[in-house]
Amino acid sequence: MDETRLRTIEQLQQFLRATPEVAFTAPVVGSAADNQRYEHISRVLARFDYPQRNKRERGVVLAYLRRTSGYGRAQLTRLVARWTLNRVAQDPLLKRYRAPAAPFARKYTATDVELLVQMDRAHEDVCGPAIAHLLHRAHTVYGDPRYERLADLSVSHLYNLRKRADYKARRVSFVKTRAVCNPIGVRKVPRPNGRAGFVRIDTVHQGDLDGVKGVYHITCVDEVSQWQVQACVQGISEAFLLPVLALVMEQFPFEIEGFHSDNGSEYINGRVAKLLQKLLVEQTKSRSRHSNDNALAESKNASVVRKHMGYSHIPQKYAKPINAFYQAVFNPWLNLHRPCMFASDTVSPKGKVIKRYRHEDVKTPLAALKQLCDKGLARLKAGVTLAALQALADAQTDLAAAQEMQRAKAELFRLFNAPRVRSTKAA
Repeated sequence: MDETRLRTIEQLQQFLRATPEVAFTAPVVGSAADNQRYEHISRVLARFDYPQRNKRERGVVLAYLRRTSGYGRAQLTRLVARWTLNRVAQDPLLKRYRAPAAPFARKYTATDVELLVQMDRAHEDVCGPAIAHLLHRAHTVYGDPRYERLADLSVSHLYNLRKRADYKARRVSFVKTRAVCNPIGVRKVPRPNGRAGFVRIDTVHQGDLDGVKGVYHITCVDEVSQWQVQACVQGISEAFLLPVLALVMEQFPFEIEGFHSDNGSEYINGRVAKLLQKLLVEQTKSRSRHSNDNALAESKNASVVRKHMGYSHIPQKYAKPINAFYQAVFNPWLNLHRPCMFASDTVSPKGKVIKRYRHEDVKTPLAALKQLCDKGLARLKAGVTLAALQALADAQTDLAAAQEMQRAKAELFRLFNAPRVRSTKAA
């Protein structure tokens, strides 16, 4: 098509109505192609005497140029304004940018980036100052000439090199997951004010092995009495978690008023929220950038779960026997016979509250619950009495309960380590 045959505004309007999309093609690429577009824009503006047109006609010309040049509205507006100022010149529009004949050479080459990747990979991406120190030592202490340029690398420039495309292509990095805005639950720290019934909950994964998922341990502990209930599930999907979560809530001898977790989707979802609403329990979740909001449950993960269940992989098929062990032996031992540290708050001369852990404040969760009941700070469930709980505790000594728990745990671990027997067909 010879677009120079378009001479009137009416012809431009007919062209725009008849052609929904036109691609500008040029025999060259790069700046030369832009120059050809500039020449096209200059010819059209001059042919239609753009400065003498009214507003409506100018709009038609601009729409035609956008359709034929491929430029956006903002860029085309700038080009038209430049043409209007320089229209008497021989070349009103010229490509202003030119690539430098002698561009600045990069100080740090692809070889330097490769050395940085090698150092980061070997040291598991430690902080920038540490890596910069290692690069300096590689040249000055160990005399490796390859690190001559990297020896004086600043920490800020090190982070810039980590952002380069060639670095990212060589080094796969992992970033922490970011919190997702979810309207379920109130983002705050619960304030029990010395009352029992405000539980903290967290999940511990027993690892994967060769693509086989491990079990998940649920740690649920009361903030004031430290009454703790452990449970185990095959997975953290709703089908596995909800029945066990309801069982966990039932094992507490007192009424639950608050339920606090981190921002994991296993607890922050509609099904769990509906369950807690049915039980009239307030749901709260940890605040962003406050890693200690759920510190009590996380500390129990280390001192209880990892201490007794270890870090080795346990397949999901053993979730039911683990859960039976927790409910029958482990949880009673935790709450009736295992002592916990309770903090005493003291105020310093500067008015700061300091937590101190004294020998006389060590007691079992049952003893702590008894003190709370005496003060009217705990509401026992219907059918639960302190006398019945104390009778269970007095049925055996602390040592006997611990030994029974260890025997049951050893039997459980023998189940994990039992050799697999494969059935063979007779020849």
